[in-house]
Amino acid sequence: MPKKDLLLLSHCPSMNQVLLKKLLLTDPTLKIFHDLENRDWFYYFKQGPEKIAAIKKEYKSLSYDGLIRMYRDKMISIVTIFDEMYPYLLKEISDPPPVLYYKGDLKLGHSPRLLSVVGTRNPTHYGKVTSELLIPTLVKKDWTIVSGLAIGIDTVAHEVTIQNGGKTIAVIAGGLDHIYPKQNESLAKEIMNSHLIISEHPPHIKPSKWHFPMRNRIISGISLGTIVIQAKRKSGSLITAQQALEQNREVFAVPGPIYDDNCRGTNELIQLGAKLVQTPEDILNEIFVNQKIF
Repeated sequence: MPKKDLLLLSHCPSMNQVLLKKLLLTDPTLKIFHDLENRDWFYYFKQGPEKIAAIKKEYKSLSYDGLIRMYRDKMISIVTIFDEMYPYLLKEISDPPPVLYYKGDLKLGHSPRLLSVVGTRNPTHYGKVTSELLIPTLVKKDWTIVSGLAIGIDTVAHEVTIQNGGKTIAVIAGGLDHIYPKQNESLAKEIMNSHLIISEHPPHIKPSKWHFPMRNRIISGISLGTIVIQAKRKSGSLITAQQALEQNREVFAVPGPIYDDNCRGTNELIQLGAKLVQTPEDILNEIFVNQKIF
């Protein structure tokens, strides 16, 4: 059963995301994990027999039923790439997460109207006011707002959406037992209870620096388009925008003063072809034309 194997393998400490994705690409049934001799793994996957032996030992020590019970007790749900309820837009990207752990309403991930909003962790008054100008109109048009629960624009995006009666999805970098930043724990609980929060990592995994750019591809991949509100050069928000472009998604950027470092990244995005946003209608018109949404 590939779903069972996928869940167990994702919990093996010696397994990594890169190898797991290679296994899925080579054999979506994952039978190869059981059938391939340890000595042959280097030829196919450049993995030594010692590492494969360690993974197989860890695999045998795990209980699928035990994991399911643990997640039920934690009120955490699981959806794999084999399941119909896996977000369909996310399944389109080149490297979709094999497993998603979530709390909340997974049907939000299937909304035909998903837009992500990202930006600096240190927004100015301009960035906050811009968010408060754009998001309410999107919410009234039944758009679900996706962001990353980070401080700054992410937090503003989630909060403004909720305040205006909309729905929001938070994609976090670590596991669901480790909400980051701590100051957003109450916001995260509200999202868990009434919206949707997701992670590609098992709950016990603490967020590491390299988890954040990985998380960003999910934010952009689950959405039809990404709106960048204030971003410095070489920021995480620009990484998200670049990933959105690679995923053939729409990219929107809010212009800002040329003297403001927080706006240099967004201004450069516009120079490179991102849609300049001054009003919510700029976003809606572009999406409706390019995505044929009515």
